[in-house]
Amino acid sequence: MEGYALPAVFTWRAASRQQAKTRSRLCRRSVAAPPRVPALAAELDPRIVQLHSSEYRGPEQLREGGALVVGAGNSGAEIAFELARTRPTWLAGRDVGEIPVRHGSRRARLVLPLIRFAGHRVLTVRTPVGREVGPKLAYGATPLIRIKNTDLVGAGVERVPRVAGVENGFPVLDDGRVIDVPNVVWCTGFRQDFSWIDLPIFGEDGRPVHRRGVVEREPGLYFVGLPFQYAVSSDVLPGVGRDARYVARHIARQPVSARRPAATPLRRAA
Repeated sequence: MEGYALPAVFTWRAASRQQAKTRSRLCRRSVAAPPRVPALAAELDPRIVQLHSSEYRGPEQLREGGALVVGAGNSGAEIAFELARTRPTWLAGRDVGEIPVRHGSRRARLVLPLIRFAGHRVLTVRTPVGREVGPKLAYGATPLIRIKNTDLVGAGVERVPRVAGVENGFPVLDDGRVIDVPNVVWCTGFRQDFSWIDLPIFGEDGRPVHRRGVVEREPGLYFVGLPFQYAVSSDVLPGVGRDARYVARHIARQPVSARRPAATPLRRAA
């Protein structure tokens, strides 16, 4: 099946309240995206246990001794907080900030809806502030939500600069320090993999060129779930639903002749 989209049949209630059915190629961003791990990981001593955050289940997976958690976003902060209960723990990476309230508190019930509103309605491709700030938020680390910097300090987690290299099989920090640890957990996110689509639809940054998920260069090809597809919320449930409705309505408006047949190859002919 390499290079092909599975035949997907979508049924929805169109704006005219008449049911419509069609076949088109819809590329949904999967939650099973490949983990992003820096190339220097291959240079670490083979005795070091290395896990990506997607593989982490608990401290029992690690060897005895300290742990270096690389990536100081939400996953990194929460894993470091847990590991610090049983071992010396270092958290490497820049400070990504944190939401201004304690998650689950009374203040959070007032503030979080405002944050969600901004991410869903204000920070979109249609607003100047959205076009300026949206990509940075969508493709960067999200501010800490549940675990705060004070929680990390209280748990004994040591914050250190980012990992810059390897020396004698051990991680080297930006400040030149070598961290001699038997465990490294990579909380470095995931990469988008479009290698299975061999069509001229990508920009210089390697991302699909589209308008709210509609690929105008390839009629009949659509995306849903891309970061900042339309708004900062586009890769989470409220935004995905709105973007999917937009794509579905666009398909419903197309004449039958403009709809590509199912299982059309996503690779160009040799």
